[in-house]
Amino acid sequence: MLSVSYIGARSRLPQIHILGRWNQSSGVQSDLTANWRRFCGEPVPAHFRRRNRFSTGAAGCLQQQATRREGAASKEHKKPPRSPPGKHSLRRVAVEAQRSRDGVLDRRNKFAEEHIPAKRVKAYCATEQFDMNRVTEILENEEFDMDPFSTGLYPQVIHVQLPAAQAGSLESGPQGDSSRGDVFIFPSGTVVTWSVSEDVALQLVTKTLAPAADNSHAEDLETEELEYLEDPVKENSSIRGDVITIGTKTQSSHSPANNSGVSADTQGSEPGAEATTQRDMADTILAKIAFSSGLARSTKLAVLETLLSDYFESTRSIPTMLSRGSRLPFTRSFILRKTGQLLGLRAQLNLYSELTDSLPDLFWDSRHELGLEGYYDQVGRALDVGIRIKVLNEKMDYAQEIASVLRERLSEKHGLVLEWMIIALITIEVAFEVLRLWKENREKKEARLLGDI
Repeated sequence: MLSVSYIGARSRLPQIHILGRWNQSSGVQSDLTANWRRFCGEPVPAHFRRRNRFSTGAAGCLQQQATRREGAASKEHKKPPRSPPGKHSLRRVAVEAQRSRDGVLDRRNKFAEEHIPAKRVKAYCATEQFDMNRVTEILENEEFDMDPFSTGLYPQVIHVQLPAAQAGSLESGPQGDSSRGDVFIFPSGTVVTWSVSEDVALQLVTKTLAPAADNSHAEDLETEELEYLEDPVKENSSIRGDVITIGTKTQSSHSPANNSGVSADTQGSEPGAEATTQRDMADTILAKIAFSSGLARSTKLAVLETLLSDYFESTRSIPTMLSRGSRLPFTRSFILRKTGQLLGLRAQLNLYSELTDSLPDLFWDSRHELGLEGYYDQVGRALDVGIRIKVLNEKMDYAQEIASVLRERLSEKHGLVLEWMIIALITIEVAFEVLRLWKENREKKEARLLGDI
């Protein structure tokens, strides 16, 4: 059935109501689009497809059902949009790591173009702590150049500067002058070296400072290494990835005298120029101390992580034995020793060191404009120190549960021994009482026999 009507003069298009033929046996509607093309010779207009133009209710229902089926099929075949990365998703972590790496590479390429080589900063931890007074005596006897810029941070840190020949460094500065090596010694048993060869550093850590070490573990030396660049166009320092950028721009480079066209030779001859240069170099040393303190913190934390891993390795079989219901073949001395090791690790992390402090004591008296606490925090974030401390405490909680099981087992074993001792004493007492009664009974019988006689 086909009916044609006009919808006013505005559209001037025929409204064609096509009543699709319905096959009662198969339930399939005829192709409406084909009928439209057959009668009109053109595609179905969009406004007709969107509206319901069927003159019967049944045809309209069929058209709506067909539209729903087409929409559902298109949704099934349509690829769902990719969800944005979550705040803590692995993809976001990978993206941020890639961005950081790209930024570091761009910066390194920039300095490579300026012929400024990357240098090495390395931290060594070979003892539980240093006796700073003894360290001072050793360095003075060895005639080291101690605290050349008068930082006044003793005893929180001892700064030693080595000439290039003594530092064993083959690196050169931007002007071709041999760079001097810096060594920072911390009471936590950590030594941080800047632009010092590894042979010289190991000689200093394992041999020269050995008499001042307390509970040395030089055979299990823990190290952590980064690279650093000296940027002469930046005032502030920063760390990105595993590269530290030390801003070495001096105040004299942007002073009014320099801006007014005064030559460097004329300016260098002024009385205050040398003092300004010394102050700038001291600020650079303070920035290195801030980064060194954060790096020493991470290295000391790595030592505790290694010790805790060894602790878990020695107690690895305990959960398996408990799950099998086996008897724990551990002596009282073993249990007490493991408990003492765990308490010592927890004390080193939370009590006897500055690992959990948000800011070490040496930064409290520093000038705020230097931003040393910011450098310290940057190293902590770059090396995930906060997260590592949290994970280490959680592992210690688990180790504490194992130690508690061992102590309970020790108490049960001791209680069992006491119970058996009590049972044995009671048994002996009962035996003596039975023997006494037997003797009394025999004496009574003998007396009765004598009386009868």
